[in-house]
Amino acid sequence: MGIYELIKDDGCAIADPSKNLLALEEGFASKQVEESGELLAGKALKSSIGGAVPPVETIVSDFGCSPSSAARSPRLVSLDVFRGITVALMILVDDAGGFCSAINHSPWNGVTIADFVMPFFLFIVGVSLGLTYKRVSNRKAATRKAIFRALKLFAVGLLLQGGYFHGIHSLTFGVDLLHIRFMGVLQRIAIAYLLAAVSEVWHRSDVLVDSGYSLMKKYRIQLFVGGLLTSTYLFLLYGLFVPDWDYQIPLQDGMSKFYSVKCGVRGDTSPACNAVGMIDRKILGIDHLYKRPVYGRTKQCSIDSPFSGPLPADAPSWCEAPFDPEGLLSTIMAVVTCLIGLQFGHVIVHFKHHKDRIFQWMIPSSCLLACAFCLDFVGMHMNKALYTVSYTCVTAGVSGLLLAGIYLLVDVYGFRRSMQAMEWMGKHALEIYVLLACNILPIFVQGFYWKEPRNNLLNLIGIGS
Repeated sequence: MGIYELIKDDGCAIADPSKNLLALEEGFASKQVEESGELLAGKALKSSIGGAVPPVETIVSDFGCSPSSAARSPRLVSLDVFRGITVALMILVDDAGGFCSAINHSPWNGVTIADFVMPFFLFIVGVSLGLTYKRVSNRKAATRKAIFRALKLFAVGLLLQGGYFHGIHSLTFGVDLLHIRFMGVLQRIAIAYLLAAVSEVWHRSDVLVDSGYSLMKKYRIQLFVGGLLTSTYLFLLYGLFVPDWDYQIPLQDGMSKFYSVKCGVRGDTSPACNAVGMIDRKILGIDHLYKRPVYGRTKQCSIDSPFSGPLPADAPSWCEAPFDPEGLLSTIMAVVTCLIGLQFGHVIVHFKHHKDRIFQWMIPSSCLLACAFCLDFVGMHMNKALYTVSYTCVTAGVSGLLLAGIYLLVDVYGFRRSMQAMEWMGKHALEIYVLLACNILPIFVQGFYWKEPRNNLLNLIGIGS
């Protein structure tokens, strides 16, 4: 079950992909409604002779659909292709990022190709939510379903990224609850999905959409929520006072080495003294954070920077401190990314012509990119670990442009055959992430060995320990 299947609504969407383009441009769903109307007229005529008119629900059920799903359009092929490209990029980063700094995560400020993977996923989740909840007949039931799906995704993430599996260098498993990692990629997606879904279910008006302005007016509460989250993030990041703090690193002889980090500042965005890390240390606990932070590849912490390496002789005390790249405060802006994707999904719902959709995507994408570079220029640097506002804007802007480009190629001009591999990967994104990115497949293969654990296939090809 891919991530789309995890969050999509249940129903009877048109399964024939050959009708996808027709549905997008001409409104294939409306044709179904017309056919339903003809059936209604026929049954009404029959009832006038000697029968009662059945309810609309009964008539629609003749097609095997509920009223809310009778007019549902098929999923966009471009969304699957976009998700597949993101999965392929994720695999490339995991496998080749250690050899090429250009596709590895930035050690701190700045962005690389790898830094777009997480926002791409969040953006796509938002777009999908706009299609999933375009018609909601029971808000409470939809909310319960969203909560249940988010909990499932969070639980999967906790199992895979909490430390239960020890990786390809160890066949053992299990995690000490005193050191389990609470946050992670899937956990962040689950939180963003839940908040965006609840916002979509409950925060919309009855405004008729016929322009970009009316679209903003219809979903003005959602835009307000996004603005409120952004303001909250900025207030906490730049307003909280970060005091001095301590941590310890366990040594092989059972002893521990203690470090003290001097801060006593407010509004700092350096690796040592930022409010993002402080909030995680206070709420989650330093033992529950990620043990190999990205800033370990900075010049201050690695003689092989931008790659991992031994500590310099004058390395600062914070270099070995845990830091979670999917922490609590930074997740606020991840939710904003999902909400931005949700607004792009609304464009698909309310605008039926290709040129209108692309125009409504290009304008906000360009504005987001311009805002990102302006913020970076004035000192609010793009930073994935902190998920800064400028980073949110640049990744969301690129996501919007990429969606428009893929949509133009795949759904408008029909270049689908050349994208079949990406489409397949997009439909099975969660399975691929679990098997490859979380090392479940390598661990499974490594479990078969000859006489002793080190004699396994992974060790033979140079991947295992």
